[in-house]
Amino acid sequence: MTAVERERIARATLSIIGEPGQLSVTEAVAADSGEQVLGWLLEHCQPDLAARLGEADAEGMLERADRLRIRFVIPGDAEWPTSLDDLARTAPLHERGGTPVGLWVKGPLSLAGATDHAVAVVGSRSATTYGTDAAGEIGAGVAREGYTVVSGAAAGIDQAAHRGALAVRGPTIAVLACGPDRAYPEAHRNLLDYIADVGAVVSESPPGCAPTRIRFLARNRIIAGLSRGTVIVEAAVRSGALNTATWTLGLGRPTMGVPGPVTSAPSEGVHQLIRHRDAVLVTRAEEVLEVVGPIGSFALAEPRAEAGPRDRLSHVQRQVLDAVPVRAGARLSRIARTAGLSPEKTGAALGTLRHLGLVECFDQRWRLPAGGTTSS
Repeated sequence: MTAVERERIARATLSIIGEPGQLSVTEAVAADSGEQVLGWLLEHCQPDLAARLGEADAEGMLERADRLRIRFVIPGDAEWPTSLDDLARTAPLHERGGTPVGLWVKGPLSLAGATDHAVAVVGSRSATTYGTDAAGEIGAGVAREGYTVVSGAAAGIDQAAHRGALAVRGPTIAVLACGPDRAYPEAHRNLLDYIADVGAVVSESPPGCAPTRIRFLARNRIIAGLSRGTVIVEAAVRSGALNTATWTLGLGRPTMGVPGPVTSAPSEGVHQLIRHRDAVLVTRAEEVLEVVGPIGSFALAEPRAEAGPRDRLSHVQRQVLDAVPVRAGARLSRIARTAGLSPEKTGAALGTLRHLGLVECFDQRWRLPAGGTTSS
């Protein structure tokens, strides 16, 4: 058995007996290796852990995973997404964290290539139509530009983001809090099966594991770690999506927030992120790409209203136009007094305004044309 095979089996064993993001394990493996940590545990572990180690059949689990078309990817593999290595330095900030000992992956998408350009889109399970529409449009928009959409396959925003990417045949990764062979929620089985056929379903937990609250919190760091930045679409003040935002901020990567109506409770957490300047306000895919893309590659022009007739006038011309009456005509001398300008300047300005069709003159009296306005 090669050293790589021994390391894979050791890490698979640690994945089976431990909980995702268990700091005592992730930090020890990062400092040494899975094989060394497992060896130390076999020599020094407590009876309860010894029993679990005795029951752990890593080779059997790897064989079972292979039959389910699931692979166990570890650091050093060509497919390993090195963006996850940054999680090691954020571990002290959380109760759970660190670089995972490995990832159980189902699907043809290679994690290393797919996460070179990846954006996480997460948010509330109890999403509004406004939120799911926004998430779907952002998912489709970034996927259309070749970016991978990463999310958690949950109801609401996550589902909409995945579907947006799939609608344009773009890449997407679903990160689960249970084994990659399980569908959670069950209603998303068809969605997860389809992602496993064309994208990737990823979990830190081995096949067969059920979802738990701790595993949901641990998987949020994987979502953040796989992505160049995270977009939060609808998150209440106690939303799990805000935990993903915290991980993203800890990694020093961009956090973005889609604002909702000011009266919307599902958007209150997002609004707080924006208010405290922890998140950049974004409203569409192009703005997300401007944040996460290489500098200058997705630069957007500031939105402007279409130029009106007044926008092309000089200051003096505007001043004269404001002095021209709407209905009853006025002589040049009166318009000059109202505008506070000399008759010469006023006459020159009136000539230009007449040429532009903004004023008219009858019997040496000037007025605005019928239906004319000075506001545009």
